[in-house]
Amino acid sequence: MTPATPPSRYAALSRAELAAVVPELLLIGQLIDRSGMAWCISAFGREAMAQIAIREWAAASPIYTRRMQRALGYAPEVPGKGDVPTIFKGLQLDIGAPPQFMDFRYTVHDRWHGEFRLDHCGALMDVEPMGDAYVRSMCHDIEDPTFDATAVATNPKARVRPIHRPPRTPADRHPHCAWTVTIDDSRPDVQGIPLLAVNERSRAANLELAPIDPADEGRADYSGPLLSDLDFAGFSRSALARIADEVCLQMHLLDRAFALAVAERAADAGELLRIRRKQLVGIAGIAAERLARALDPPNDAEGAARLLAVHPLFNPSAYVDADVRADGDGATVALRPSPAHEDGAWISLCGPAWTTALQAVVRAADPRLDVEVTGTDDEWRLVVVRRDHPSPEPDEVAVVRFSTGTDFAFEPRRALPITPV
Repeated sequence: MTPATPPSRYAALSRAELAAVVPELLLIGQLIDRSGMAWCISAFGREAMAQIAIREWAAASPIYTRRMQRALGYAPEVPGKGDVPTIFKGLQLDIGAPPQFMDFRYTVHDRWHGEFRLDHCGALMDVEPMGDAYVRSMCHDIEDPTFDATAVATNPKARVRPIHRPPRTPADRHPHCAWTVTIDDSRPDVQGIPLLAVNERSRAANLELAPIDPADEGRADYSGPLLSDLDFAGFSRSALARIADEVCLQMHLLDRAFALAVAERAADAGELLRIRRKQLVGIAGIAAERLARALDPPNDAEGAARLLAVHPLFNPSAYVDADVRADGDGATVALRPSPAHEDGAWISLCGPAWTTALQAVVRAADPRLDVEVTGTDDEWRLVVVRRDHPSPEPDEVAVVRFSTGTDFAFEPRRALPITPV
């Protein structure tokens, strides 16, 4: 008998808390590269970093785009025959385009023709101070193949082409960039890269999650018209928990593609492990900090447990098998072998021999908190403890702080239907 899919850990949050957490998770996913790519530049140089980024996103986004389409009921009736509004819906729920930080504005001319512009591009704000060479790497070298790779998840005849893009001329040009999206059946199909096929065989790509309860109060899907901005508060609690789990899987799929791409350039397994762990520490600390800001947990062991329970490192529950508990005796995590270990996901990097990323999470609740971990590499027990003095911030977390995304604040938006002009 197939075991039942475990309930989402996010189901423990209120609907209002989930509405705040989901955009946070989307932004956290975007910041993964602010952590990982810094170490790729250091190890391999700018041009190699760009090639890693291309392979990373192209081997992950088609998988998770289709997953979200199925989860929220807007998948094309005929696979591979989706339209422009379907592509745009996918971007609104993609860690590559977190709301407001990457402020996509959409225009739909008809089902097969549309445009989008970025009124604000947080990624550009991060890279622009580094000079035009880095801007071109991101806005030309990386975007050209990866935008098409994302669109191919909906329709392999789709093409995303620039109207204008950075480097900005004049220097304060707005919108930051603008693009056309067209679908033409006369074109040849866009083909996925070889690493995509490798990632499609992962446990993350094929993981079953608990279905959305259609009877739950609020919106259960994203059928109907494309909206200018998603009102996450309008979704049901059940739908929001599923979206949160899917967004965490987006991160795991991206990280797995990152590991595959870095492995092609790393001198040996030791260098690959070093880069992956540095990436994880940076994003683990910043993710916990942003989640703490959104949920305002107490600055004690109970607060640390709340952060561990909602952190992407431990989610979805069907992917990472862990019991996270807090009681009068403190906070603990009991971890068991899971699909995440089979994929070599983030949690497989942690354990008794290496606790730095776990420490970065609990210290977002209080810098005096620490962890003690006992057991084996894939089955261990974590206990949250308090030290007499606060610990300094890891260098890997400090590196991610150069991104404006670390302090970015979301604002209320109205969700308006977009109709063809």
